[in-house]
Amino acid sequence: MFKIVRYTPTHHDEWNRYVAKSRNATFLFYREYMDYHSDRFHDHSLLFYVGSHLHSVLPAHEVGEIFCSHRGLTYGGLLMDDDVTTADVLVLFEELNAYLRRQGFRRVLYRAIPWVYHRLPAEEDLYALFWKCGARLQQRMSGTVIFMDEHLRWRKDHRRRLRQAQDAGIHVVSNASLAEFWPVLNDNLQRKFQAQSVHTLEEIELLKSRFNNEIIQYNAYLGDEIIGGITFYVMGHVLHGQYSGTTDDGKRLGAMEAIYDQVMYHDFTHMRYLDFGTSNEQGGAVLNEGLIAHKEGYGGRTVCYDTYEWEL
Repeated sequence: MFKIVRYTPTHHDEWNRYVAKSRNATFLFYREYMDYHSDRFHDHSLLFYVGSHLHSVLPAHEVGEIFCSHRGLTYGGLLMDDDVTTADVLVLFEELNAYLRRQGFRRVLYRAIPWVYHRLPAEEDLYALFWKCGARLQQRMSGTVIFMDEHLRWRKDHRRRLRQAQDAGIHVVSNASLAEFWPVLNDNLQRKFQAQSVHTLEEIELLKSRFNNEIIQYNAYLGDEIIGGITFYVMGHVLHGQYSGTTDDGKRLGAMEAIYDQVMYHDFTHMRYLDFGTSNEQGGAVLNEGLIAHKEGYGGRTVCYDTYEWEL
C-alpha cells in the first residue's frame, strides 16, 4: 500500500507543508528546526506515500542498527493529518517494519508525541505499536502540565514570592535578550546539575531568527540587573518552558513567580496548556522531587513522555 521514501533535502518544502497541516506536529518538526543540529544525527526521516499522495511522515535518525524517532527532539512520533485512519496506520507499521529490516535495522526506539500537543486526537500510532510491533515501554518521563482554564491556586510559597517580587519592584520583559539570560541559565545548570544547556547561545539565537514568533524570551530585572529568565516555545495551543534559571537574588525575590504571573494571567491566557517539561534523571529512573514539587506548586500535574522499543 505504501511507498516509503527516505527524506532528502529535495523533500524540504513538501515535508514542511505536511507538518503545517498535521494534527499532532509542533514547529520542532519543520526542517529549519530539525536540521540545525544535523551534524550530530544521521537523519533517516521517512515519507509515506499512497500513490503520489503524501500520507504521513516520520522524523527519525539512525544509530548503527537502531532506528530512532528522533533523539534530537523532545518527542518525535508519526505525524498525521486529519485524514489518516487507524486502519491506515496498522498497515503502515507493518510495512515500516519490513522496510527497516531490509535496511539492516534490528531495533526501534520510538518517542511518542504527548497528547497535549495534539490538535486532534492522534494516538493511532500507539495502538499500532501494541498490536503490530509488540512494543514495550522503554522509558517514561514525568512531565508537568497546567490546564490553563482550571486556574488552580498557586501554593503558598509561590504566592509569597510573587508578593516579594512585586514589593521589590521586579519588572518582567517579553522578547528580552537571550544573550543576557544565557550566562544566568548555564550558571544555574552548572550549580544544580553540573550541566550546560542543550543549545548554545549561538544555536538558540539561530533558531530564534528562524522561529521569531515561536521562541520568546522572558527576563526578570531588579533595576537594570537581570535576575532570572524563561525561554518559552509557543507550540499551537501549548506554551512550553524550554529553559529557566535565576540568580540567587532572583530565587529569593521571586523572579520565576513574576514571569509566570505575567505569562499565565496576562500574555497567554488564551493557551490551553502550559508545559513545564520533565523532572527526571537517569532516563526516568529517578524523580527530582524538589523540581517537580516546584512545578506542581503552580498547579501543574503529570503528563507522561514515553519512549517505546521493539525488535525487528
